[in-house]
Amino acid sequence: MKHLLVVLSILLAGASASAAGDSAKGASTAGASAPGAYADVVVLCYHDVRDDVGASTIQSAYKAEAAGIITPGVKATLDAEQYTTSTRHLAAHFDWLRSHGYHVISLQQLINARTGHGTLPDKAVLLTFDDGLHSVYTVVFPLLKAFKFSAVVAVVGAWTDLPANGKVDNGAHPFVRNDFATWSELREMQDSGLVEIASHTYDQHHGITANPQGNQIPAVAAHAYRPLTRDYETDDEYAERLRADLKHSSDEIHAKLGKTPRAVMWPYGEYTKVSDSIAASVGLPITFTLGVSAHYNTPGMQAIPRILMQSNSTVGDLSWELRHSGSKQIVRAVQVDLDYIYDPDPVQQEHNLSLLLDRIKALGPTQVWLQAFADPDGQDSAGSVYFPNHLLPMRADLFSRVSWQLRTRCGVKVYAWMPVLAWRLPDAKQQARLEIHPKAGIKPENPIRLNPFLPETQTIVGGLYEDMARSARISGILFHDDAILRDTDDLGTGVPAPGPARTQALIAFTNGLKTRAEQWQPTLKTARNLFAEPVLHPVSENWFAQSLTAFLAAYDEVALMAMPNMEHAKNPSDWLAKLAAKVASTPGGLDQTVFELQTVNWNAREHAISTDDVAHQLHLLQVRGVSHLAYYPDDFVKNYPDLKVLRPEFSATDDLPLAPEGSR
Repeated sequence: MKHLLVVLSILLAGASASAAGDSAKGASTAGASAPGAYADVVVLCYHDVRDDVGASTIQSAYKAEAAGIITPGVKATLDAEQYTTSTRHLAAHFDWLRSHGYHVISLQQLINARTGHGTLPDKAVLLTFDDGLHSVYTVVFPLLKAFKFSAVVAVVGAWTDLPANGKVDNGAHPFVRNDFATWSELREMQDSGLVEIASHTYDQHHGITANPQGNQIPAVAAHAYRPLTRDYETDDEYAERLRADLKHSSDEIHAKLGKTPRAVMWPYGEYTKVSDSIAASVGLPITFTLGVSAHYNTPGMQAIPRILMQSNSTVGDLSWELRHSGSKQIVRAVQVDLDYIYDPDPVQQEHNLSLLLDRIKALGPTQVWLQAFADPDGQDSAGSVYFPNHLLPMRADLFSRVSWQLRTRCGVKVYAWMPVLAWRLPDAKQQARLEIHPKAGIKPENPIRLNPFLPETQTIVGGLYEDMARSARISGILFHDDAILRDTDDLGTGVPAPGPARTQALIAFTNGLKTRAEQWQPTLKTARNLFAEPVLHPVSENWFAQSLTAFLAAYDEVALMAMPNMEHAKNPSDWLAKLAAKVASTPGGLDQTVFELQTVNWNAREHAISTDDVAHQLHLLQVRGVSHLAYYPDDFVKNYPDLKVLRPEFSATDDLPLAPEGSR
């Protein structure tokens, strides 16, 4: 507390002066939103606040982890400090916000603005503090009073109720009873008028076993796996677990504090549309998550994104977040075959996974496009998948395991690489009924595809996407290159003729698949493979039902297959230069297009392309203004492409070491 008093004494005069200046400005609403308008709101998420935390300690821990030399002590430091802010830095944040024209608002002000009963000032900020830790009372509350700022404090009921001998495992050292604010302290803060208490669930702030390999995935967003019966929690069981928990939380807060909470902060920022619906049904209509966008300016009061303040953020960090959060990041993507990881021997399978994780961590991409279906025989269509589902054989329950490890161990965004039309159904009669056949006299071509204009196809494929999204936590979907409609396809009557209308119909089909998946993954991004021919020769839209302009409007990313060998280009460098120029001449083209190179020449019996050539092509594209790059395939067992040659031209980071030789 001694440090806090010093900080307060330094800042009180400045805070009072700032407040006086604000008063002198009068009640001007210049820059404020009109009633009901969706003005920008920045929501900040803090956790513990302490005196004894320093950025240098955290950075040292992160560098040690990146170098692969984590020791138990360093790991404990990393876990304990990651979501902690120092008292000095929080006070500096508050002072910076005020002095730079930001206006800290209450949750009620946000509600009023969203319901047409008030306005929001320009540069509105909502402060939130998760977990109900004791520092919110001893450190944060005095600062709120000094600055006359409002905040929302979210409590985990089971933690606030922790008995004297209870412990909460937070990954480093366990929390004990004294680490949390008491109900009387929470009431005091609430009664001040500065603090509103929200739910952080009663007892869902933990991971649950979510796959056969034992991964612990946030409880709100996962269906529990039951090892004894080797099955999963049903949708109804999942919903009832959350409903009972949230009602318990709401009832307890009302009983202890005399006010019913209105909001829930989802633990870890993980949620589903189902969880949002359940929260509303038990009287918690406002929900908060964590998101990449700082500025919440959409209608509704659910899934409000927050900026997570971590690693003892400085004022500079805060300023950068407010200016850059939500901006487009450079994409470096690796497309990975899950078929290469799968092995009937679980020990070998885990070894394969370790090789992949080591390689991805050393390479430093931003995304991994991970195969969610199985195609071990190379038929270019999926007859089985790597996730629990209602229709196809499951080769192995593996997608959830690998995607979660990539996300948590390597810090990449995982996109589920899924077929759109190329499915092989177990019912031969159903397959024949739904399959696209060529027009009379035309020779059949691969891959086998289902007719997207048939309602039965839409139901079947949509169900598979929903099953995939239910089973694993991902950031997006990569729609496979099977999503084509040829002018020689017999699609039945009432179908648009080849051209833009057919392109839009197939886009609508993929949008429907995304909608099904969003039931369990509400923030999914989308990418779609695009052949080079429709870019180089737009008239070929009639033959593929693909268009760069249409794809840019429909998807977050366009995964352009920049594969000169596949296209039989005589001079690959010239061909890539021409392709880059075509994309650059398209409005927004370079902003969203990811150029995906090939590392294997499938026209030459899958002959490997030299890493030097791949690196040269990467360099050539960047010189021509291309920012977003990917490649396929990656052989993490044979270290191909060669990491040392590839990394300088491909990696999205410059401070990660190469993986140790023994780990490859």
